Amino acid sequence: MDRREALRRTALIMGGAVSASTIMGVLKGCKAKPTIDWKPVFLTEDQGILVSQVAEIILPKTDTPGAKDVGVPGFIDLMVKDVYTKEEQDRFMSGLQAFDEACKTAQGSSFNDLDEEAQTAFVIKVHGEAVAEQKGENKPEHRPFILTMKELTMLGFFTSEVGATQVLQYVAVPGSYKGCIPVSEAGNGKTWAT
Repeated sequence: MDRREALRRTALIMGGAVSASTIMGVLKGCKAKPTIDWKPVFLTEDQGILVSQVAEIILPKTDTPGAKDVGVPGFIDLMVKDVYTKEEQDRFMSGLQAFDEACKTAQGSSFNDLDEEAQTAFVIKVHGEAVAEQKGENKPEHRPFILTMKELTMLGFFTSEVGATQVLQYVAVPGSYKGCIPVSEAGNGKTWAT
């Protein structure tokens, strides 16, 4: 059953007492705005939500925790605040704004207002364009925002306890040194965290 049919049946059950705004909300796929469970220090709350959603699309929850689960969005917020130079902060913030503006132009809504499927499709599209741009002859002077987000997301994830121990191999005190063996023999095919 699609949304229109569900709405029609609900209206019949309720005697037609469904408001026009409710109907429009259901037909548009109205959903609660995503929230964040961490307090941004450098970013605004809306920017924090956007960073959280993009990070989760880059590294979603599977059989291991996703980017949000291990605190990657908070890591990105602190990296931009404490590690980036003023110029890099400005570039990140303008890239973040340009990303959302491009989404409004392409999708007709802010990134945070899209459903998960549309967000994922937009991130994949922007990422594909950025990768193609990097391979082209006219490389941009600075890395595109989506590739910076990808880099920060991967760094935050793989330096977290979960990333280092559940996805990568980690041995606090390694045994004997074997300098030239295939990764498949070095520990179940996983790359070493340290």
